[in-house]
Amino acid sequence: MQGQARSSGDLAADRRYDYACSSARDGEFAVAENLLVQALEIAPEWPAAWFALGEARESLSDVPGAIEAYEQAAAYDPDGAFGAALNLARLGAREAPASPPAAYVRGLFDQYAGHFERHLVQQLSYRGPAILVAAITRACEVWSRPCTFPTALDLGCGTGLMAAEMQSMCGAIDGVDIAPAMAARSRASGRYRRVVEGDLNGFLESYPASGIDLVTAADVFVYVGDLEDVFARTRRVMARDALFAFTVQVDGSQGFGLGADLRYVHSRSYLEQLADRYGLAVVACDDASIRRDRGLPVPGLALVMVAP
Repeated sequence: MQGQARSSGDLAADRRYDYACSSARDGEFAVAENLLVQALEIAPEWPAAWFALGEARESLSDVPGAIEAYEQAAAYDPDGAFGAALNLARLGAREAPASPPAAYVRGLFDQYAGHFERHLVQQLSYRGPAILVAAITRACEVWSRPCTFPTALDLGCGTGLMAAEMQSMCGAIDGVDIAPAMAARSRASGRYRRVVEGDLNGFLESYPASGIDLVTAADVFVYVGDLEDVFARTRRVMARDALFAFTVQVDGSQGFGLGADLRYVHSRSYLEQLADRYGLAVVACDDASIRRDRGLPVPGLALVMVAP
């Protein structure tokens, strides 16, 4: 159930919402649903309660009721911070958006920042940075170029795990993250020349053309979807023989789409088409699972592209 409860402004509604969250955590979803309906009778325009009601109804296998609740959550949350539109797409009630709302991603990772590394590494067996560095090393051998990079950009830098893995091969590393709490943690790590709080495209647009030797994005494009603009802007900042290294999740679909875990998947053919469109050569495209979900490896790819 949605953890980021925002007050309705009414103590009675807030109390019912809190009791509903507690009931849902205990698996008492019918009780949670009843309490949330009561809260919404008091505060009918409260998106947090509508979203939580959608989750409770899903847990009760009431998909039509969940869709109705998520539609209300979306209507009262114009910034999309709760991600109701993504859940509606997952349930087949809407087309998947090209990318998730920025407010949703920002809120998700601001809440996650405090235990991000521990959860990723210990519980999800996250290996994205190590996999990418290995792919970069192989790509340098294939392309016959030194595996050293005076300048690097780390897109979606999180807490700095990618910089920690690649700093021995890089000079100055700049990072960007959409979540203020994440940007603050990577800034405090001391691994970066600078860290910017903002979206990927705006960050890339601010850079001078043709000056960057390495661009990385470890487990970032699962929160983007349509990569057209990212490829265009990344290609613009890359120096000759620069590398673009990133990971994605995949499934059997073509192009890109929204997975059941609310993370985007991208096909190999879609990525190869983008590479061709923007004058990049694919020098590594490896099957790789960078994390586990419910104990099972998540299918993915680690790709390295070069700007000839």
